[in-house]
Amino acid sequence: MNHAKIIGTATVLALLQVTSGCDIQERLEGQLTEEQIPRGDPAALLRGAYNSQRDPIQGCVSVFALQEASTDARIMPTRGPDWDDNGKWRELFNHTWTPNNERVRDTFTQLNGIIFATTDLLRFDPTVQQQAESRFLRAWASYLVLDLYDQVLYRDPGENVSDPARLRKGTEALNYIVSEINAVQKDLPDGPAGRANKDAARVLLMKCYLNKGVYANRAAPTFDAADMNQVVKLADEVINSGKYSFAPNVFDNFAPNNTAIGRENIFTQENTFGNAGPTRDFWKFVSHYNMRPVDGYNGPATTGAFYALFEPGDIRRGTAYVTAGGPANPGKRINVGFLVGQQYNFTTDAPLTTRGGAPLIFTQDVSLLETGADLEAKGIRPIKYPVDYPSEAKGGNGCENDHVTFRLADVLLMKAEAILRGATPTSAGSYGGTALAIVNTIRTDRGASAFSTLTLDALLDERGRELYGESWRRQDMIRFGKFLQARKDKPVTPAFRLIYPIPQTQVDVNRNITQNPGY
Repeated sequence: MNHAKIIGTATVLALLQVTSGCDIQERLEGQLTEEQIPRGDPAALLRGAYNSQRDPIQGCVSVFALQEASTDARIMPTRGPDWDDNGKWRELFNHTWTPNNERVRDTFTQLNGIIFATTDLLRFDPTVQQQAESRFLRAWASYLVLDLYDQVLYRDPGENVSDPARLRKGTEALNYIVSEINAVQKDLPDGPAGRANKDAARVLLMKCYLNKGVYANRAAPTFDAADMNQVVKLADEVINSGKYSFAPNVFDNFAPNNTAIGRENIFTQENTFGNAGPTRDFWKFVSHYNMRPVDGYNGPATTGAFYALFEPGDIRRGTAYVTAGGPANPGKRINVGFLVGQQYNFTTDAPLTTRGGAPLIFTQDVSLLETGADLEAKGIRPIKYPVDYPSEAKGGNGCENDHVTFRLADVLLMKAEAILRGATPTSAGSYGGTALAIVNTIRTDRGASAFSTLTLDALLDERGRELYGESWRRQDMIRFGKFLQARKDKPVTPAFRLIYPIPQTQVDVNRNITQNPGY
C-alpha cells in the first residue's frame, strides 16, 4: 500500500501548468502522489509561471469577466438559444452570482494556481532575479485575489501540500503584498515590458496604496493623504524614467505589433503566434458570425449608457485602424473602439447581414435577455485590440498582440485621482502639475475636448473612457462608490456584493476558510 501523501487535483493541475511551461486544458482524472509530481529547473518553472497567467488574465472568461461583465462597460446578453450558459453571465451583470458560479469558481482556482506555483518555484534555488520575478508574479496574483475575494490563500515553500492552505484577509493581505513588492523591486530588471520589472512593481504599489482604504472598508472607504502621496511619488518615478510616452494612436498600445509600437506599455504578457494566450477572444467574442475573416461568436456588447460617455471626436470611441496584413477597408469603417450601426465587409465594403438576411445594424439598445427577430444585432460591440488578421488567416488560437496589464495612461489617471483625494500636487514630465492638467493632457491626445473643471465623478468617467476592456472597471466603480447603484437590468444591490464569494468547492475542503458574508 502506498502511504504517500495525496495531492488535490486542482493543485496538481496548477503545478503541472508551471512545470511543463504550457497550459493544460484537460482536467486530471484521479489524484497524484507527491512523488509523481514533475519537477523542473527554476528557469523552466519561471517560464511556466508567466504562461500560467494567460488563461485567467488574458481571456474574457476569468478576471476580465468578474471585473468588467459585472459593470456598465460590458453586458453578455442571452441571444435566444445562444450565450445562455446556465445564466452565469446574467448573474454577473445583475449581481446575483452564487458560490457555485462557474466564472467565480474557475477564476479563484486559476489565480491561486499561480500563487502556489510561484511559491513552489522558490524551493529550487532560483537566482536572485528569478526569485524576484516569481515573488512579483505571486504578489500580482495575490493582489487580484484580494481585490476579487478578500481572502488570499498561501503556503510557505516546501510546506506540506496535503495540509489546508492558510489565508490572509483584507488589510493584512494588502500589507503582505506591499512588503513583498518592496522586498523584490530592487532585484527586478528594468525591462522589457513582457517581464516583471521595476516599473511594473511601482504601478502595482500604486494600485495598493490607491485602494488601501477600499480593502479596509469597501462600503465606505477613506483615503489617507500619506497613501495618496505615495501614489504620486511612485507615478513620478515612472514618468521621470522617460521610457513611456503617448503613441501616435492609442490603439497602437494594443496592436498586433504592440511589442514595438506600444509606447505606453509598462507590463504586458508577450504573445506570438503559436505561443500565445487567448487575447484574440477580445475581438472573437464580440464580432458577429458573418464578420469574416474573424468569424466571431456574437456575444458581448457594451451598454448604451457607457457608450454615451464618449464625445464624437474621441478616438477611443472608434476609428479605422490600419494593421499590417489587414483588409483594405475602402470605406474607412470603424474597426476598433465601438462598433455601432450598419456593419460592412472590410474588404469589399459591402453591407453585412445577419444569418437571417437582415441588415447587420448594431444598436445601442440591448438587454440581458434578447428574444426578438433582431437579437443578433443588439448591442454596441467594443474592440480594444485591433484584429491580428495574418494570425486569423493561419487558424488556431494564436495572435501577436501582447496583452496589456499596466500602461502610462493608467499611471497618469491614478496620479490625478490621488491629487483630487488629497495628495500634494507635483509636476513630472510634460503632463502638468494639477489633476485637471494631467487629465486634459490625455483627453487632448485622444481628440476629446478639454475639461474646465474636474470632479471625482468626471474622473471615474474618464477612467472608463480610457481603460474600458482592461479589467479595471469594477475596481474603479467600487472605489468611487458606484458599483452597487441601479442600472438597466440591475437593481440596487447590497454591499456584500462588493466581494465575490469563495467557491463552495474550496469552502468544503479547507477548514481555514470562512465564506464571505452574505453568501
